[in-house]
Amino acid sequence: MAATKSKAPAQIHVVLGSDESEVKRVAKELAAQLTPGGDFGCDMIDGMASNSDDASGKIHQTIEALLTFPFFGGEKLVWLKNANFLADDVMGRSAAVVDALEKLSEVLNAGLPESVRFLLSAGSADKRRTFYKVITKLAKVEVFDKLDPSKSGWEEEASIMVRELAGGFGLGFDSEGLDCFTLFTGGDRRLIATELEKLDLYLGSSRREITAADVRLLVPMSRAGIIWELGSAISERNVQRALELLEQLLFQGESAIGILIVAIIPTVRNLLVVKDLMQRHRLSRPQQPFFFGKTLERLSPDATSHLPRKKDGGINAFALGVAASHAHRYELPELRKGLEACLTANQQLVTSSLEPKIALSQLILKIAG
Repeated sequence: MAATKSKAPAQIHVVLGSDESEVKRVAKELAAQLTPGGDFGCDMIDGMASNSDDASGKIHQTIEALLTFPFFGGEKLVWLKNANFLADDVMGRSAAVVDALEKLSEVLNAGLPESVRFLLSAGSADKRRTFYKVITKLAKVEVFDKLDPSKSGWEEEASIMVRELAGGFGLGFDSEGLDCFTLFTGGDRRLIATELEKLDLYLGSSRREITAADVRLLVPMSRAGIIWELGSAISERNVQRALELLEQLLFQGESAIGILIVAIIPTVRNLLVVKDLMQRHRLSRPQQPFFFGKTLERLSPDATSHLPRKKDGGINAFALGVAASHAHRYELPELRKGLEACLTANQQLVTSSLEPKIALSQLILKIAG
């Protein structure tokens, strides 16, 4: 008797992404839900392949498992676990893997027996590949990618993740606390969860809102966090704090020119363009940096055409929102002179024998003193 075929999305589940720990956690929980009758109802194939031939063999093993009826009748789960051959790399582009994935696509397109469930967990996948397009049509797909703190605008996505995970602990943030925690943890999901658990124990049941003071007391700063703190200290005109953070960055081996380009110049530039924008259009100071994006959306394209952009062309509203929160501390002439001082410091660091620490310390004093 022919088995009934089905393409129901509930039969096929895919969990993938560059956030390895989260992919493994979600896939393990999903496998426990989908496996009927304990471990005997799960046909697991280890997807960690050492080469293209090994990967091809694992794919064919998966196909065979999908087309084999469960022992003793009933249902079963086929789990291709931790597959490492879907990315755009040498193994993923090999003819053996491409051909094997095409055959797996044909099996999934034709429909699985009603008694079979399929779970695929993997690292990053090449979204241009035919196999990826097939599974996104047929499966329930969950993607967990790590945030890249080197890309402009990552802070907004990271803050959303922080608030969602904090909600699971019954925790909230004040505005500065959220900014600090987001930057200190650098968008790392595992680190965020660990630090939230620490803060949960520290606050106890009496207080459930996390402040910036709590974060600075308990959460170690990432490199991105220290750079952000330096920019924040300059924005707040807290010279002593800015000099302490400068010394910390230099002690950790950061180059002086790198600190200037990554932390100081963007801070002064954002303060300058935002201060000018707020005066021209009579914009009020935002209660939180994230709210400033909505304000910018109400302006005409001509009014915002000169603002710093992310790689995708969008405005980096978070960084500008932080600047807007502190722009009232400066006057426009001060910020223009500050940007000119950055140029002078850049020339000093490149062409003169002046000690880098002295050059940057003098610059901070000129800007925020």
